[in-house]
Amino acid sequence: MSEVTLFGFPRSTYVQIAGLVLTHKDVPYRFHDLESEMGGPSHLALHPFDRVPILRHGDFTLYETAAITSYVDEAFDGRKLTPEEPQKRARMNQWISAINGYYYPYMIYHVSHERNVFPQLGIPPDEKVVAHAMPKVEICLQVMERQLSHGKEYLLGSEVTLADFYMLPMIHAFGFAPESQGMYPNFPAICTWREQMEALPTVKRFRAAQPPRAPIEHARKWAVSHRPKY
Repeated sequence: MSEVTLFGFPRSTYVQIAGLVLTHKDVPYRFHDLESEMGGPSHLALHPFDRVPILRHGDFTLYETAAITSYVDEAFDGRKLTPEEPQKRARMNQWISAINGYYYPYMIYHVSHERNVFPQLGIPPDEKVVAHAMPKVEICLQVMERQLSHGKEYLLGSEVTLADFYMLPMIHAFGFAPESQGMYPNFPAICTWREQMEALPTVKRFRAAQPPRAPIEHARKWAVSHRPKY
């Protein structure tokens, strides 16, 4: 097998999605931490839009999480994370789109950055950003709770799919925000889903391989370049 390398920084939720899928498919891979290179020539040569993750498989290089996870699911052996049945596949893609469009922006980009990322760098949180996001976070959790309350083990039913591995890093990262402590107990189906996900051998192996949580140094520029304004 050609060498597989995943590029990114460890606390990125989207890098974690790619890592979880690689781990689930039992793909041996090397992790290249781009923390000190973010926004520099070596990073932009891999991803011209200044984002992560990036995957390299032999001489094939790919960026964008959706492209990477689909490629890994198709190119490597192991149980598929994408349903074959068109309607189930469409439902999975609907969840992934919702995660990208609503869960990530409000739970991570707004709240997690203000509560965890910036304070760890000595940057005070913007309470207006958090206040704007919290009603939207509530809606996100309500929608997920309703989906899981119909006897579903995972977002699409009894089988884990790409959608679950997209959602887990969002739920995990938001869990470090103090707001989550008062919210999560109100969503028992989500709590049960999270416990089941964390108990998966895939997730246990992935967590064991992660470095200790450390400040995201390059995020200092986020407070200037793309912090929400309200």
